[in-house]
Amino acid sequence: MRFLVTGASGFIGRALCRGLLERGHSVIGIVRQGRPDFAGVEWRAVGDISQSTDWSPHLSGVERVIHLAARAHRPGGGAGGEEPAAAAALLRAAAKAGARRFVQMSSIKAMGEETPQGAPLRPNDPPAPEDAYGRVKLATERALEAAAREDGCELVILRPPLVYGPGVKGNFRALLRLVAKGVPLPFAGVENKRSLIFLENLVDLAVLSALHPAATHGLFLCRDGEDLSTPELIRAIALGMGRRARLTRLPPAALSLARHIPGLGAPLSRLTLSLTVEDGATRALLGWKPPFSSRAGLVATARSFAERD
Repeated sequence: MRFLVTGASGFIGRALCRGLLERGHSVIGIVRQGRPDFAGVEWRAVGDISQSTDWSPHLSGVERVIHLAARAHRPGGGAGGEEPAAAAALLRAAAKAGARRFVQMSSIKAMGEETPQGAPLRPNDPPAPEDAYGRVKLATERALEAAAREDGCELVILRPPLVYGPGVKGNFRALLRLVAKGVPLPFAGVENKRSLIFLENLVDLAVLSALHPAATHGLFLCRDGEDLSTPELIRAIALGMGRRARLTRLPPAALSLARHIPGLGAPLSRLTLSLTVEDGATRALLGWKPPFSSRAGLVATARSFAERD
């Protein structure tokens, strides 16, 4: 099939384009500017995606759209700004051009940041995003749902938890760097559980959800095959680097206080609190099983980091 992928040069986008090509599909890769050094993809630069973007030159023959592109949140921009309208405009243009299905890469942050009672998030749980990013993701989902109802396009929404893999950036990369340097990490006593998804597992699901007959309309949660505590996560990373995990124990009360420190609180919360998802419905409906275990994915990620950095 012929796919159009937005955000095609990003962390997930490049892996998705590669996965589509390996499966025999053709890919139009949408980027803001330039032409990435990546053979096999038809690269198209469109600038910043907005509701006025002219998609007509790029949608000829396209049967599936996978929308990854997202604009960084602007303070004060709110959840009802440009990103939801831009996504809805793309869906309408794709439907008009004959594309049958639109896959939106959303985020579990559209539902919330924590599962404090130990019960995992499920697709039918009421969403309760806690930050601007999560609110924009939820608003984008709702704008797409309204556009899909009007234009008859099949809409699939994926809500992954934290995505990791070779080349990962952000807080996960910072954790890799700390483990690589042998910095003692005060999480030995943390008994949380976090759902994660390896990049290649997410690519596999994204392609499947774009093609599977049962995924005509759906909201799918996803994760690796097991949830990990922060100590388990750090040990798997250390294993991939051939290092010993240096875990120390800090009293829970001290960790709780540290979560209120500006600049430190948010990343520390992600490392000490629980956030799990239940993806049984996804697996049952699509017959999907993650191709890679979380430990294999973490070892591959850590080895790649150690080799490059």
